[in-house]
Order: sequence, then structure tokens, then C-alpha cells
Amino acid sequence: MNYCSSCGVRVLTQVPEGDHLPRQVCPSCHTIHYSNPKILVGAIPVWERKILLCRRAIAPREGYWTMPSGFMENGETLQMGAARETFEESLARVTIEDLMSVINIAAHNQVHILFRAQMDSPEHGVTLESSEVRFFEEAEIPWADLAFRTVTQALTHFVEDRQRGQRTLHLVDLETTRP
Repeated sequence: MNYCSSCGVRVLTQVPEGDHLPRQVCPSCHTIHYSNPKILVGAIPVWERKILLCRRAIAPREGYWTMPSGFMENGETLQMGAARETFEESLARVTIEDLMSVINIAAHNQVHILFRAQMDSPEHGVTLESSEVRFFEEAEIPWADLAFRTVTQALTHFVEDRQRGQRTLHLVDLETTRP
């Protein structure tokens, strides 16, 4: 941010009185502009024990496999966001089940919140964001071609939990920037 969204004056980066972190502060109207982490929501859709994955058709990591996920929109719940992203990326309709993973990526100012999801039908298809959408048995997951570490973490937890007959909530910290 370069300019105050309240009055248009160029902001300064400083530690406001009573705070302990640098913030964007307007020297004219004294508005403090907070920059907070972005929330990414997603799901691991399942139909008859098969996992639905999407091959990314967009940057970053175009051509690599991922689970349906993306940034949460204003006015929606976590579950609504996960279901919306699943449909946007795979044309699959899902029932969001339980929370599976919360992955903190402090270095990128993101929190990834991922759910288990049951597909309402086997229907799915390609989209502008996904060049290929298909089911995988656990043994077929393309581990070497997954788009992000968070995808690998989530799928690993999902498969391990399912093999143990458990539904565990996984809290993971990746790439922290502070001790």
C-alpha cells in the first residue's frame, strides 16, 4: 500500500504508539492500515474412496496437481469457500465434512484451512483454472507432481488418517518468519 485509502496521502511505515510491529500509517488522518494474513480454503473431494485432484491450468505451478483450493471471499464461511473453490476448479459439487488441516505459512502471510469433502455425485470437469480433473486411488497420487508443499502435507495426512481409520485435525507450521 502506498496511499491511504481514507484520504489519499502517501502512507509511512512505522510502529504506531502502543504497537510492536511496523504498520502502514497515514501522517495526515492517522489511520493505521493493518495488513493481515490471507485465508486460503480448500477440500479433498472423495467419491467412492477415490480422491479428486486438479491439474493447474494457471500460474503458479501450471501443470502440477493440486486439490481444489483458493482464497476465501468476503461474506462466506470457511465451508462455503471450500465448496465454492471445489466447484470453480473441478465442477464438482461437494458436501463439506470435517476440518482436516490448518497450515500456517507465515513467510507468505497465509493460513490454509482444508476440509474433507464428500462429492454429491461423480460429476466433474475441466475449468479455466484446471486443465485436467480426475480421480486417483491412493496408490496413484502423483506425489512428485504436486503443486505445493501444502498439497503434499494435506494429502499425506488424509491418506495416513484414512489408513488408520482416524479423522485427525492437523496443525502445521511451514516457513515461519519469526521465532
